[in-house]
Amino acid sequence: AVHLVESMVGLVQPGGSLRLACAASVFTLTAYTLSCTRQAPGTGLEWVSHILPNGVTPYYSDFVQGRFTISRDDAQNTLYLQLDRLKTDDTAMYYCGKGLPGTLSYSRGQGTQVTVSS
Repeated sequence: AVHLVESMVGLVQPGGSLRLACAASVFTLTAYTLSCTRQAPGTGLEWVSHILPNGVTPYYSDFVQGRFTISRDDAQNTLYLQLDRLKTDDTAMYYCGKGLPGTLSYSRGQGTQVTVSS
């Protein structure tokens, strides 16, 4: 089982910022690629970003490139996603995951709702 607990204040105005923190228990993050995905109502799960075990190389989807920043603190066993310049289209349930979505080893936390609204 995956134990990734997301925490974030979920309501923000367009142009605002939030930070998602995902604390892992049961397993240590060091050896894993970590990912963030999201799902808006009525849509499928959408990959947002991931970061490799070395922590140096992040990857972003086109719609968040330049606005979101993924990072990891292996000493704290925590994954972070900084969300800046938020748009109403960013409204979704956000998930932290171990591994990449669509792979056999992928698993994710329970998610946290982000709402961007004026």
